[in-house]
Formats: sequence, C-alpha cells, structure tokens
Amino acid sequence: MKWVTRENANVDRIACPWLIKRFIDPEAEFIFVGRDEVLEVAEREGGKSYDAPGATYTHRDGKCSFDVLVEDFGLTTDAGLVRLATIVHAADVQQDIDSVPEGRGLSAIAHGFALLHSADDHRKIELESPMYDALYAWCRNEQAA
Repeated sequence: MKWVTRENANVDRIACPWLIKRFIDPEAEFIFVGRDEVLEVAEREGGKSYDAPGATYTHRDGKCSFDVLVEDFGLTTDAGLVRLATIVHAADVQQDIDSVPEGRGLSAIAHGFALLHSADDHRKIELESPMYDALYAWCRNEQAA
C-alpha cells in the first residue's frame, strides 16, 4: 500500500512510517508531497493519507497521527507501543511536550535529523528507524518492569 503525507517530515511523519512498516503494513511505500497535494495523490495512487489536513489518519481529538494509527489498527494491547505513543505525542504536540520526560529529547533528536536531512524524507526514515526500534524496546522493558 502507498501511504501519502506532507513533505519535510519531522516527528510524527517519521514515527508513523516506522509504526506502519513494523506493525501495520510491512510492504508500505511512502510518498511525500506538498501540503495541498496529499489527498489528491493518495486518491490517485489508491493509497492512504496520514498526518495532513483531511487525511484518513491525522490529528484528532487531541491525538497525534501516531496515536490515531495505534488506536485505529487495534495496537493498544501492546503496552510498549502505547508508552511509545505518549512519547511521540509529547514530542509532536508542542503544548504537551512536557507531558512525559522523554518528549523534549525526542523532539530535539527529530528536529536535528530534519535539519541535517531536510531534502530527503526517505533518508530520515532510514536513519531514524533504528532509534525508534531502540525506543520501542526500552518502552517494552519499562512496561514489563
């Protein structure tokens, strides 16, 4: 399946591809386009839209797109993912950045990647995915303790 979102990805738009590839759609392909093109490209490509105004999976009811994907795909039984979602949410939703201690750290890391690799959203996914793997493992261990 093709997944379409806005270009110049940062926190949520990089965390979501990690989640999608690991837990929802291992064969996912990601397309990054201009803000006003997301819905049109998703429809034309027969894909799913995320983290954009009017997208299928986007911020709603105070939740970020990562939160929405975890809920909509029934992943809430995984305590590690639920914990990771609180961190992604804090890093992505600025008014909630201090809702968990890790929020500012993930925000800083994600913004650093965005600055270093601003022109290549696929490279950001490639480089940040191991960090999300490690953070997820840490969240799982923390929840098991």
